[in-house]
Amino acid sequence: MLVRVIGAGVAGLTAAFEIARMGAPHGAQVELVEKNPQPGRGCSFFAGGMIAPWCELQSAEPLVAELGREALSFWTRDVPVAEVAGSLVVAPARDHAELEDFTRRTRRFERLDEAGVAALEPDLAGRFSQALFFPEEAHLEPRAAMQALFQCLGRLENVAIRLGADAAEEASRPDWTIDCRGYAARGDLDGLRGVKGEMLVLRSEEIELSRPVRMLHPRHPVYIVPRGAGVFMVGATMIENEERSRVTARSIVELVNSAYAIHPAFAEAEILETGSDVRPAFADNLPRIVARGRTLYINGLYRHGFLLAPALARRAARFLLAGEYFPEVMNADHGERTDARGRGADARAPAR
Repeated sequence: MLVRVIGAGVAGLTAAFEIARMGAPHGAQVELVEKNPQPGRGCSFFAGGMIAPWCELQSAEPLVAELGREALSFWTRDVPVAEVAGSLVVAPARDHAELEDFTRRTRRFERLDEAGVAALEPDLAGRFSQALFFPEEAHLEPRAAMQALFQCLGRLENVAIRLGADAAEEASRPDWTIDCRGYAARGDLDGLRGVKGEMLVLRSEEIELSRPVRMLHPRHPVYIVPRGAGVFMVGATMIENEERSRVTARSIVELVNSAYAIHPAFAEAEILETGSDVRPAFADNLPRIVARGRTLYINGLYRHGFLLAPALARRAARFLLAGEYFPEVMNADHGERTDARGRGADARAPAR
């Protein structure tokens, strides 16, 4: 069986990896086709890289956390690039109500007082009197993670990689096509929309953080992810428009101000990079695997690309190789998918 995966962002790379390694005993051959000359150049390039399934329960449905738990194992064992240092959630004193609301929506955290915050992150000593710590969560550097995964693919004997290629011009005809083009597939998938995200990268030698820090705010929440060597990613806005590359002055001001509220040293930080792209999402902001003929679409990962891609890839591989059906991501109706949450492969795929 020849399986062609289109797109080498985090969704395409994980899909190709899982299908190749699960399918090797069955004689499956995987072809990864990417129009860019390098992998990982889509919206994954600007991701935060937080593997934080329980923090995401603040605004996401339980399905996101349940699928996201699989990413912890994938990024620490299968492709070991993530660091399990937990997530720290803080709020200014005037916004402690936001912190209490966060506790009601999320799970698997520890409450910290001011001394607890200082013990965990010494550079934040005296800045926050209360916080939440999610010890099981992890983070990674997205660009390094995609390069590591790409190298893993290159070592598999049943994988062929074509960069700078157009899938429409490929001469061979695959048995299955796995479409992982993200927002570029909007013409094929009803209801797919773009949600713009903006970020900036700062460098400061005056502050050191060991884990992602989220600061809650009614209008301008922010997260800061340490990248090592005094480098920090600050993100991310969520704007309901489909402008791919334009970073606005307003967003940069909001991100810098929020970073400053976490620690004043960020006011003097060097801006290394700004970036934006459009993340693909359906109306319910939940991911989908859509089977249409001999094409399987993996899409709608919204702002959870690194968190959800491993679970979606594994389900796509099991659908192709074993005929398993996963209603939690394959049923189109929102209510059906919510009811199907956590059942996994409890049915065979429909005839195709």
